[in-house]
Amino acid sequence: MKITKAQAQANRAHIVETASKLFREHGYDGVGVADLMAAAGFTHGGFYKHFDSKADLMAEATNCGFSQTVAMIEDSDLAGFVQQYLSRQHRDAPSEGCTMAALSADAARQPKPVREVFAAGLERLLAVLSRDATEDMALSRETRAENINAIALAVGALMLSRACPDDSPLADEILETCREKISSL
Repeated sequence: MKITKAQAQANRAHIVETASKLFREHGYDGVGVADLMAAAGFTHGGFYKHFDSKADLMAEATNCGFSQTVAMIEDSDLAGFVQQYLSRQHRDAPSEGCTMAALSADAARQPKPVREVFAAGLERLLAVLSRDATEDMALSRETRAENINAIALAVGALMLSRACPDDSPLADEILETCREKISSL
């Protein structure tokens, strides 16, 4: 039975969303195509009807994850972003959380198209956080530098906190300390 173009597009979008979650939870190399397709409710053979390669799906899934992060912070300023980002709730839900903290180390070892999507996603995040910056170029560069610094500190803090056991006092201390330090910048 043949499916419609609209259904094929919906299926592809579902596969991308599923992959985005699974990659954030298990890493790019921690999820095989067969397991990914099964989690999405499709057969392994159907993968190549939608994607030329796993790397193509990784790039789309990365873009999807960044889109979700950007949507979450669309109405936040830097302080709001940091409060949400460095929360235990965010830390404990990697499949729903930020692509940067979940996949930065993996992305560095992936093909150029995946790294390009990663860089573009980070640029989108910076644009949202810098949207209130003045038109003065010097101040805009300063704001961008401050935002890059804050994001790097937040991502690193979340990664370190996730590396600790869930019930570790250190895991919470890392989040709290970095929230305070970033807020004082």
